Amino acid sequence: MSKAEDQTSGPDGHGTNPATIDTPEIRRSERRIAAVIHMTVPREEMKMVMGPAVEELRSVIAGQACEVVGPMFAHHLTLSSSHFDFEVGFPVDAPVHSAGRVRSGELPAARVAWTTYRGDYQGLFEAWDEFGKWAEQNGVRGKGTLWESYAIGPESDPDPRSWVTELYLPIEED
Repeated sequence: MSKAEDQTSGPDGHGTNPATIDTPEIRRSERRIAAVIHMTVPREEMKMVMGPAVEELRSVIAGQACEVVGPMFAHHLTLSSSHFDFEVGFPVDAPVHSAGRVRSGELPAARVAWTTYRGDYQGLFEAWDEFGKWAEQNGVRGKGTLWESYAIGPESDPDPRSWVTELYLPIEED
């Protein structure tokens, strides 16, 4: 693990230490079918659109013949400094029928660089930056997409120091 010290909280409840990630690994991710909502939003609007999208997903999934089989994720389809083009979703055990903004999608099978970040979501940008530096130093080339899986978040524990986000960077095959 590359953590130098534990995440601490400042007066606003958010982390004050720089982001740190666990030592990255190269893995193979399996294809997972999912219920997703696709969105393209300016970066500063991300916090405003996630909650309503998650509630819409949960509502649609609850009304269909499928079950959630993994944590929520955000699959970033393009990387931009000005906006997020992504799908928010949940892995499910059967395809969903389109309803509202919800449609059937997937997380692809891929060779990935993988790591975990522990802490408040506000530290994710720095975590990805650290992960990107590791990839560059190790000759790992991304394919221009990535996803985050929110293994432990505010729905499980209100303390951001306990939150765990898995970071997936699809990479070029050797």
